[in-house]
Amino acid sequence: MVFSTPTFLFYFLVITLLVYYVVPRKLRNGVILLSSLFFYFWGEQLYVAIMLLSTAIDYTHGLLVEKFLAKGERRHAQMAVASSIVFNLALLLFFKYWDFLAGSLQAIGLTFVPVLGVHLPIGISFYTFQTMSYTIDVYRGDARAQRNIINFSTFVTLFPQLIAGPIIKYKDLGDQIDQRTTSVEKFASGVQMFMIGMGKKVLIANNVGMLWDSYKVMAVGELTVAGAWLGVLAFAFQLYFDFSGYSDMAVGLGRMLGFEFLPNFNYPYISRSITEFWRRWHISLSTWFKEYLYIPLGGNRCSKGRQIFNLLVVWAATGIWHGASWNFLIWGLYFWAILMVEKLWLLKWLERLPRVFQHVYALFLILVSWGIFAIEDFGQLGGYLKVMFGLGDVPLADATFGYYLTSYLPVLCVAAIASTPTGVALYRSVPRKVANGVGAVLILAGLVICTAYLVDGTYNPFLYFRF
Repeated sequence: MVFSTPTFLFYFLVITLLVYYVVPRKLRNGVILLSSLFFYFWGEQLYVAIMLLSTAIDYTHGLLVEKFLAKGERRHAQMAVASSIVFNLALLLFFKYWDFLAGSLQAIGLTFVPVLGVHLPIGISFYTFQTMSYTIDVYRGDARAQRNIINFSTFVTLFPQLIAGPIIKYKDLGDQIDQRTTSVEKFASGVQMFMIGMGKKVLIANNVGMLWDSYKVMAVGELTVAGAWLGVLAFAFQLYFDFSGYSDMAVGLGRMLGFEFLPNFNYPYISRSITEFWRRWHISLSTWFKEYLYIPLGGNRCSKGRQIFNLLVVWAATGIWHGASWNFLIWGLYFWAILMVEKLWLLKWLERLPRVFQHVYALFLILVSWGIFAIEDFGQLGGYLKVMFGLGDVPLADATFGYYLTSYLPVLCVAAIASTPTGVALYRSVPRKVANGVGAVLILAGLVICTAYLVDGTYNPFLYFRF
């Protein structure tokens, strides 16, 4: 089930909220759990069993870790953590990467690993990371083991962020799972955040995404330099507003239920370096890899060579996490190379330049990265990048570029402005009473307009569902 559908908005969400607020507080986690299981079952049917198995394994392992630590048996506790990690990674590797590895081996003539045609369960990259971090947090003493299986299952299956994040660590949500407060103000702010995300997704991402789809299917010989850059720009906006919109909706839904999730994006396209970009983009994933991979490897408290190696592992993992395809690995290594250059010497030079040049530098490299990210076929990817850089006998622009630019210019301008804090700053500058009134009108108008789009339209993908 997708947030941006009438079925979710007017049936699932309404019924869930009504039941949630009618039942006694002690039963609310049970309501969320049942609703979340139905939500996931709607799209994945029997694959809900995989999520339940992961839940059961990590629930029991968390108890084992705490038990062993209480007895002073740290070695046994470490083995329990390792067992949990191995299980979660094995689950992820089989469903997400088996066919990729088998196909890659067969491409070089090694046929001993069969391609199984394994179906990728929606959201598996997100919920396996969440459950895997739970036992680590218990071992580190950052969280207490959850003894209530209903509460722990609620954490794992929480439908607002189940299938596309943000990735929530148990230590950040455990107390809220056990006890949380609800209020009219919190619910209202949740509705506001949800509708902001819905607007991002339906009004911006879906519309600008059609421009990228038009360029993505073009043969390399039909592309121009300006057209190739326009296509990548469209994808950059689509990906940002699609994923940040989903994250905003998740935060909003969480507030409606009394939860407070950490933000997942912080205007990444206003960054002045790639280092800053990754402090603002998909924050939950960046912090997860930092806490559970980079620091355990030694972080930056080691030799320069070891630090470079640690970052190489992290960025290779970051790339391949996004998808079972070589282009994602290359995308991760691309950022690793840039971050190394920035870290070793470039940042101090960048800071001396005027801000506009810093922004141009960052946006240029970000757009190139989205070209690598968006196209999985190596032949098409190579051809597209060549056109972007004007290699070969490639025209600068043509009538098709002019047509698409003028047709999509309004939504591109809206996307560009909405990628900055300008709107929020303007809203906060208005007196509180006026802002509340305007906000209520915009929320209602947004609901009506988004619903009209959803009822009439068929183009409504969520790009991060495949991850």
